[in-house]
Amino acid sequence: MSNQILIVEDEVKLANLLEDYFAQAQFTSHCIYDGNDVIDWVRSNSPDAILLDLMLPNKDGMQICKELRKFTDVPILMVTAKVEEIDRLLGLEFGADDYICKPYSPREVVARVKAVLRRTKITQPQSNDLGLKLDESQYQVSYQGNCLDLTAVEFQLIKPLCREPGRIFTRGQLMKNMYDDNRIVSDRTIDSHIKKLRKKLHKLSPKEDLIHSVYGVGYRLILN
Repeated sequence: MSNQILIVEDEVKLANLLEDYFAQAQFTSHCIYDGNDVIDWVRSNSPDAILLDLMLPNKDGMQICKELRKFTDVPILMVTAKVEEIDRLLGLEFGADDYICKPYSPREVVARVKAVLRRTKITQPQSNDLGLKLDESQYQVSYQGNCLDLTAVEFQLIKPLCREPGRIFTRGQLMKNMYDDNRIVSDRTIDSHIKKLRKKLHKLSPKEDLIHSVYGVGYRLILN
């Protein structure tokens, strides 16, 4: 199921344009043009993120943000034509997760929403019948009841391996999962992280080498 984005914007043409761009990025979206309609809709629909304009009819974005934070932690991106520093600070104090200033590129808005979703997303621990559990909120991996804390990069590296034990992942695939900013990272960097990860995993399973190298291809996780 795709993420649902609530677009709160009183400029109908702009809201519809954003809706089109989100659709191209495989998001579903819903537009609201009046500040009074936001709270009830969010209570009933639970969107994954809210793009919230500051200047709205009947109720402004600051007040809406303040009311939303009384019952939900949904990511909120404030949109405003005001660039004064005090407005930025007030918005963040009321619980906004990011700020976007008009005029903006719709592509930039979609990219910023994606970034906030990645940064704020907290999932419930996932487990499988092999005794492996991932906890994204704590950057933890546990195996057969033993828990291990990892760095953010290490967790992003092991996450696809854990979700699909036995599948071979190329270094390029692992690299893409670790770094979402398209940075250039050498194979040696991946190998170095794998080496450190193996040392930590040895504490979970001293008698097993959980991450196996596949010569010329990449790595896979093997669970007994």
